[in-house]
Amino acid sequence: MLILFVIFMFHIVSAHISLNLYPPTTGFDKHLYEDALDSEECQKQLNYLVRNDSFLLAQFLDAGLRIPRGLLKGNTLDMGNYYQCLEINQSVNDEMDISGKYCVIQTTPRSESRSKRHIPQWLNPVEQVLSENEWKYIEQYEMNNELGNRNMISILSNARLRLALCIPKPCTTREVIDGLLFNFTSVGFQYEDNFCRLPNDKPWVTGDTVAVTILGLIGFLTIISTTYDIVISRKSEDSKRANEILQSFSVIKNSKTFFAISSKPGSLECVDGIRALAMLWVLLGHSFSSQPFTLNPFEAGQWVSSPKALWVVAGHLAVDTFFMLSGLLAVYCNVGRTNSLGLLKNLHKFYLNRLLRMFPLLALTILFEATLFNHISDGPFWQSVVNNAEICRTYWWSTLLYVQNYLNAENVCVGITWYLAIDVQLHILSPLVLFWVLSGKRKIAWGGLTFALLGSIAAATIYNFIKKFPSSMMTPNRGNEFMYYMIYYYMNTLTRAPPFIVGMVFGYLLHVWRQDKLKISKIINLIIWMLVLAAQSLIIYSSYPIMQMDWDNQTADSLINSFVRPTWALCLGWVIFSCVQGYAVPINWFLSLRMWKIPARLSYALYIMHYSIMVVINASRVAPIYFTVGNIMFYFFGYLALCVFVAIVACILVDLPFSILFRIMLSGGMPKKNNVEPLKPDSTKNDKTLD
Repeated sequence: MLILFVIFMFHIVSAHISLNLYPPTTGFDKHLYEDALDSEECQKQLNYLVRNDSFLLAQFLDAGLRIPRGLLKGNTLDMGNYYQCLEINQSVNDEMDISGKYCVIQTTPRSESRSKRHIPQWLNPVEQVLSENEWKYIEQYEMNNELGNRNMISILSNARLRLALCIPKPCTTREVIDGLLFNFTSVGFQYEDNFCRLPNDKPWVTGDTVAVTILGLIGFLTIISTTYDIVISRKSEDSKRANEILQSFSVIKNSKTFFAISSKPGSLECVDGIRALAMLWVLLGHSFSSQPFTLNPFEAGQWVSSPKALWVVAGHLAVDTFFMLSGLLAVYCNVGRTNSLGLLKNLHKFYLNRLLRMFPLLALTILFEATLFNHISDGPFWQSVVNNAEICRTYWWSTLLYVQNYLNAENVCVGITWYLAIDVQLHILSPLVLFWVLSGKRKIAWGGLTFALLGSIAAATIYNFIKKFPSSMMTPNRGNEFMYYMIYYYMNTLTRAPPFIVGMVFGYLLHVWRQDKLKISKIINLIIWMLVLAAQSLIIYSSYPIMQMDWDNQTADSLINSFVRPTWALCLGWVIFSCVQGYAVPINWFLSLRMWKIPARLSYALYIMHYSIMVVINASRVAPIYFTVGNIMFYFFGYLALCVFVAIVACILVDLPFSILFRIMLSGGMPKKNNVEPLKPDSTKNDKTLD
């Protein structure tokens, strides 16, 4: 009951904390934009362009305003030509320098009647471009369109066109539009400035210097340690006296450790395959969901809401897979090794081991996102990277303290770390259950686990029925509740606790049958497997009806929110248990293949870093992409290759060295000097759910 009370207190506290915290964006040098404005100079340059240099004027126009391609497929964005605009820099008789400034404007939708067609005012320029036959095509397309009763023009009128302009540096968009084109407002075209960009507008800040200094220090330690390792390994007698601390940053030693594939007695081999596949599922889902702009969002939306997309849309279950594995390993790795009294005596080590093992890569990712990611590339819509940098400069501390899902849930530094926050919070609370599990008495252990499981599900169910959440972040007719769902349900410890506790139950079950084999008849085993596969299929399929426009069933939403995740964890627990017990030989063979060991070892680093890398890549695009499944899969393999490379480097240069140092520190002794056995990856894989 205490664990439920603490979780409820977390929720009550979060409900009274303001979540609308939007830190100012300072990743761009705003003074650079303001200082460049000069109306007199602007008019002088415009006059020169119009009267004296039609070719230079053509460069400005060529890099700017166009009607978005794919407008009839839902695309409302035209990015112009970002680099072409910023490359414009021409001196005129030593009197003035004309250089380009990239700006984006967005229209304000207005619905007013015009002619025989009901055209929003911001489409007036479109009407001048499209012929009568093309408008007839639009009207026919509306009648035959798969969108049903939704009128295409009404959909577009509720959107906002974002159009790129290339203008002289001292000008405002209003001055250029009125001066070079004509007064658009006189024909009903209303717009507002979105942003402007200039060359070299990302200032180098103190944090960038700190990041370079830290990385330089790590590089220096790596060189020294690797050199020591090379020298000491030349003589076998010296290698026996090698100092573990001095070798901790050695690339040679850590690479051998990282790529070593070995099996340890008593380890759950099938967990490697499950962890690796779950991480690939996360990467796959984010490859689709992270795409900021597409030329055909209508078609993308139709595909996402179709049964064809279930293998991607159901990817959120991968996170519940990690919660389940985390709870399972929390029990399996402790029961039999210590008792309740030992847990209490070493509670500080229990917490420190968890927190310190996660700290190096998390801190490294925060450091990169707050500083250097802002400088490694650029693009017309670089604001996403800049916004992430500013959020991390403001709220880095909440992520390192694992409280970001309550204190600043709308502005999480390294957004996907909401999972780590909940995972750490559940581990902090887990001794309340582990105390009874480690008592040495099975009845007490099962009593504590049963009470925690039923209590967590009951509490989450009551909470879900009271709050009346949608059952998905992609419910079309409840899109305005997205943040409400994400903050109070998706990133809430109470609602995500059941899969973790289900994992704890299976962790103890695996311990009970660690030395023995449970005897199950073939018929019973077949029936259980049929039920498990049917339940998993139904859970995956449940993502389809709730994404339809006509879905409106709050009772079903609350039931889905309450029972789908623990049921998924229950099914997954059976898969692991049956693999260990020998009742799923083909599945166990596949999940236990050695090829999964390296991906499983990389899973934590991949999870922490992959989305930040995706944001940088996507923000570097200079044009929207055309959505097809094959096209996104191509990007997925590119993301995967780059993220795996970065993760391997981070693990060898940062994670493994600090893991060695933290292990020595927690052991309270001096490093070993004779025949030091390398830190086996399998011996530490249970320290972190994703590593």
